[in-house]
Amino acid sequence: MHRRLIPLFLVLFAFIAPTALAAGGGHGAETPAFVTQMNEFPALEEAEGIDKTDIMARIKFRASQAPFLVVATIIFICAIIHTFFAVPLTKLAHKVQHEHDDMIRRKNEAAGEETEETDMVSFKATLLHFLGEVEAIFGIWVVVLMGAIGWFYGLDSVTGYISGTVNFTEPIFVVVIMALASTRPILNFAERCLRLAARLGKESLTAWWLSILIIAPILGSFITEPGAMTIAAMLLAKKFYSYRPSAKFAYATLGLLFVNISVGGVLTNFAAPPVLMVAQKWELTTPEMFFHFGEKAIIGILISTVVYFLFFKKELKELSARAREEADLEEKQDHIPFWVTFTHLFFMAWTVKFAHDPPMFIGSFLFFLAFRQATAHYQTAINLRGPILVGFFLAGLVIHGGLQGWWLAPIITSLSEWPLFIGSVVLTSFNDNAAITFLASQVDGLSPFLKYAVLAGAVSGGGLTVIANAPNPAGQALLSRFFGDGVSPGKLLAGALVPTIIVGALMMLFPDPGIEEMFTVSADKVEEVAAPEAIGDLPESPANHE
Repeated sequence: MHRRLIPLFLVLFAFIAPTALAAGGGHGAETPAFVTQMNEFPALEEAEGIDKTDIMARIKFRASQAPFLVVATIIFICAIIHTFFAVPLTKLAHKVQHEHDDMIRRKNEAAGEETEETDMVSFKATLLHFLGEVEAIFGIWVVVLMGAIGWFYGLDSVTGYISGTVNFTEPIFVVVIMALASTRPILNFAERCLRLAARLGKESLTAWWLSILIIAPILGSFITEPGAMTIAAMLLAKKFYSYRPSAKFAYATLGLLFVNISVGGVLTNFAAPPVLMVAQKWELTTPEMFFHFGEKAIIGILISTVVYFLFFKKELKELSARAREEADLEEKQDHIPFWVTFTHLFFMAWTVKFAHDPPMFIGSFLFFLAFRQATAHYQTAINLRGPILVGFFLAGLVIHGGLQGWWLAPIITSLSEWPLFIGSVVLTSFNDNAAITFLASQVDGLSPFLKYAVLAGAVSGGGLTVIANAPNPAGQALLSRFFGDGVSPGKLLAGALVPTIIVGALMMLFPDPGIEEMFTVSADKVEEVAAPEAIGDLPESPANHE
């Protein structure tokens, strides 16, 4: 059934691909009226004398001025609720498919005919399976959103928003970096590097589990979080999940992975999406990120991983014994020449360097595909289904997310330090964390401590849900096969809760005397970046950045 779904996904993804390749927004497309209204809200509120600290008054006023935005948020909420029904829908799809298969076999046997593969195709089962694919859900609801935009504003506003306002650079980048990071030479190189740490524990399953969950997320600060997620997830699949841990341990590990990846990218100012969104506006340098966020992130990763290690120590011991018994069954792979690995690393580095210039990294990816074909004897079959599904997921998310600023901005701008931190963590669970920090960066006069709180909350809460952080869909896509009919959002939340609390406490409870200096933006810089290109106080899209 999965194979039959691939063409359907490709067609749907192709719907947004031309816009994605443009990446900077369409040229000549008119700015939709609702985008202009979002831009004018702060000035209108000031003219109406609405108190900036009155969250509900501001939200009600904005809803009355642009009712469509309320509809857009309702559609977004429906998409989120839909994700909780993904697993039941998948189970139902399997049941319908089995019933269909049994019926066809009995019918053909009675008629004395052979059963062909095409006879087993069930439209109902395939449709249910499609509706149960988490990676497709937000794209499905984009169709509903487009209908709403057309109903309120006409077809020109649909194309104006999709092609002229939303930026698909990040989804396309994730597709490419996932495809590169999942190649055999890259995985082999990453495995050899992590083996240096695993040897301290005699390369046991426990040693691999600790090495992957601690080192790989920190590498995300250098190879970007999506790259780190792909490598970590694929190594966990091979070194941990393939040995059938309990459901409780499996979800705990997934939640820990998501949180560690989210905070592991803050050692630099370019690798984590929520940091990248504000790095230029707030003049955040890599040394500043390392000393004010990175050190706490590393400590948080270590403490969270050790806590889970101690809690699941008994099961880790059992899994290690199982791994030793099955070690002899592992397939031995041929040696990969250094020049092949080096070339793959070059393509990875090039893609990271030009992560916000689609023509550069898409062009290099085409050269990579040619190189891969020429070295096929050192490669495994390249599978673009996973990366494309993840890209489709993120593309749908940025389309929906770009219309949530009308209610997010009043909340973010009206809270004090601790409420803002908690609010940032919670809001990140329902919206991409890059959108949260981008909205905060558009608020003039935000104090250094409030800037720190919103950024700390966004990275701390990035593991609570699949949609909380851009790399999470990649991890889910690569590991979902180990979770029966799919990853349960509630169980994922439970698995990520403890690491989130640990990291959040480290971010907020330990005094940092350099915060005020870090977030004080020079006057020259303020003049340079005071207004975004398309929309003033609100973002045109959570991914519309370069």
